[in-house]
Amino acid sequence: MMKKLLFVLISGGLILSFNHVVSQDPHGNQKADTTIHFPEEKHLVNIRQLTFGGDNAEAYFSFDSKELVFQMTNPDFNAPCDQIFRSTINKFNPKMVSTGSGRTTCAYFLPGDSLVLYASTHLDSKDCPPKPEPRADHKYVWPIYSSFDIFVADKNGKVVKQLTNEKGYDAEATVSPKGDKIVFTSTRSGDLELYTMNIDGSNVKQVTKELGYDGGAFFSPDGKKLIFRASRPKTDEEVKTYTDLLAQGLVMPTNMELYTCNVDGSDLKKVTSLGSANWAPFFTPDGKKVIFSSNHKLKGYHFNLWMCKLDGTELEQVSFDPVFDAFPVFSPDGKHLVFSSNRNNRGGHDTNLFYAEWKD
Repeated sequence: MMKKLLFVLISGGLILSFNHVVSQDPHGNQKADTTIHFPEEKHLVNIRQLTFGGDNAEAYFSFDSKELVFQMTNPDFNAPCDQIFRSTINKFNPKMVSTGSGRTTCAYFLPGDSLVLYASTHLDSKDCPPKPEPRADHKYVWPIYSSFDIFVADKNGKVVKQLTNEKGYDAEATVSPKGDKIVFTSTRSGDLELYTMNIDGSNVKQVTKELGYDGGAFFSPDGKKLIFRASRPKTDEEVKTYTDLLAQGLVMPTNMELYTCNVDGSDLKKVTSLGSANWAPFFTPDGKKVIFSSNHKLKGYHFNLWMCKLDGTELEQVSFDPVFDAFPVFSPDGKHLVFSSNRNNRGGHDTNLFYAEWKD
């Protein structure tokens, strides 16, 4: 549920224009567009642009690496605010799998690839929930909608189960590669903490307990560890700001670092100490490094993909788009990376999905 940060930040940032060139092979499949690959991006090969317009983010692979499920805001697809779509990668043709009502976020395939889970506000209202009013101090805040709950739907969009029904925010759910557990963020304790549950929603356990926003968690490839973003207010002023905003259903996610822990919350370790916003982390296929989005280098609205070891060393810049790159996710087979970017958006504010072969 970091997508809101993406849209607000890029609207005030520097937008550069690229030539919009699309070519197809004899079967009608889109071929790689060389204008979307920067020379320094040595880990990314044969980049393919999947979407062309709207705001597209948080794309996650099916267990067989052949499909993606993601969230999209695009009136042309009857999505005035985020709705969940899925598509095969080979022939990309998005189909909505959420209800079309309310606002949704953070979809993920369940084992077997016939079901997806996502968070939605549709039980509260069919309308998109209101956005926070602009602040007098111009600082960015993100809404924590208490009407978010986590649902499971089939690939045709039929809701088959509701996994959470606690009072408050339940969202940001992802699934273990082992197919046995789900991790998610909830305010049920009064703070934004991580929890795990079984695939069927049973056996809910709290993972984190320290004051601050813990969210956007993902499992390691072996299913034993979690990596996530967190804010850690320390001074009296920071604590007051955080708690006052949370009481209003808001957070200010502009100062976050990455942490790892075991699935039960033990062995908590800080990964980054870079300052600014470090978020959208995902383990590399071997589980030894993390790829993530950060604006620590140029601050403000400029985000790129970075990679480092789990102790924060060997920091390496992965992407070099002059505006915004985020939400990097490896395919289960480790061969590909999907991410969101403002590259090749013809000078507008569109955020699109890109799919690349990964080269170590």
